[in-house]
Amino acid sequence: MPNRPKRSFRLRPDLPGGRALFKGLAFASPFLIGFAVFFAWPILASGYYSLTDFSLFQPPKFVGLANYQRMLIDAKFWKSLYNTLFLTVTGVPLSLAIALAGAHVLNLPVRGQPLFRALVYLPTIIPVVAGGFLWRWLLNAQYGFVNEILRWFSIPQPNWLVEPAWGSISVLLVSLWTVGGTMLIYLAALKDVPQDLYEAAAIDGAGPWRRFVYVTWPTISSVTLFQIVVLLIAYLQIFTQPFVLAKDPGIGSSTSSGPGDSMLTYSVYLFQNAFLFLKMGYASAMAWMLLVVTLAVTLVLLWSSRFWVHNGRARD
Repeated sequence: MPNRPKRSFRLRPDLPGGRALFKGLAFASPFLIGFAVFFAWPILASGYYSLTDFSLFQPPKFVGLANYQRMLIDAKFWKSLYNTLFLTVTGVPLSLAIALAGAHVLNLPVRGQPLFRALVYLPTIIPVVAGGFLWRWLLNAQYGFVNEILRWFSIPQPNWLVEPAWGSISVLLVSLWTVGGTMLIYLAALKDVPQDLYEAAAIDGAGPWRRFVYVTWPTISSVTLFQIVVLLIAYLQIFTQPFVLAKDPGIGSSTSSGPGDSMLTYSVYLFQNAFLFLKMGYASAMAWMLLVVTLAVTLVLLWSSRFWVHNGRARD
C-alpha cells in the first residue's frame, strides 16, 4: 500500500501542536481546575461515601448498598419524599398557571406598566432566608397579616405554622411568592408571538380562548418546557423555605421539621443526616437517589415534549 502523508494535528499552522495545546489548556485551566476541585471530585467522593458508613470523625467503613436498603425502611425518608412530591406536583402547575396569567396581565397596555412589572419581580431579588423569616411573621396565627386579612372577610384563620395540615401549604405559599421571575420570562415569550397570527385568528372568528389555544400556547410551548424543567428541579431540591419556616427561633433548633413533619422535605432531611446526625454515608446515598429521580423525571419530560412542544415544523 502506498504511504499516506501524515496528518498534522497542529491547531495553528505557525505553531507546533504541543505548544498550541499547552496554551489552550492554560487558558482553560481556571475552569478545568475549578471543575475538578469543586464538581468532579465531590461527585466522585459522594458516590464512594454512599457505599460507606461515614460520620466525618471516623474513617469510612465500606457497607455496600446498606445505605440504599435503609431508605426502604426509613419512615422519615418516605415522609420527606411524600412532602417533596406534594410540593412538586402542586407547585409546578400552580407556578405555571399564575405566571402565565400574570404575564398576560402585565402585557396589557396600561399606565404604570413598568412599575407593575418591577413590583412583580421584586420578591425574586429578596434573599430567600429574609423572605422566609418575613413569611414566618406574616403567617403567625396571633398577629400575622395573612390571618388579619382573612378575618376582615370572615374567613376561618388557620394555624399555618402549628397545624400539620397547613405545614406543607405554608411552604407552598412561600414558594409561590417568588413566581415573578417565571412570570417575566413568560412575558418576554408573549412579546415574540407574531401579531399577524392574532389578526388572522380574529378575522377567522376565533375568540380569546381559541387564540390562546391555537396561537399563544403553541408559540410559547418551548418556553413552557424550559419553565417546567427549571421548576421541577427547584421543587425537588427545595430547602430554604421549609428549613426557615420549621426552625424554632426560641431555641435555635435546626432539627425541627414543622408540625407532624409536614415541612420535612427531601433536602432538609438530607441536610439533617449529613450535618446534624453526622450520617454522611446515608446522606450521600440520599443525594444520589435525588439525582437519579431528578434525571429520570427530566428525561421523561424531554421525551414527552415531542408530542406537545411546537418547533415550527410540520409533524409527520
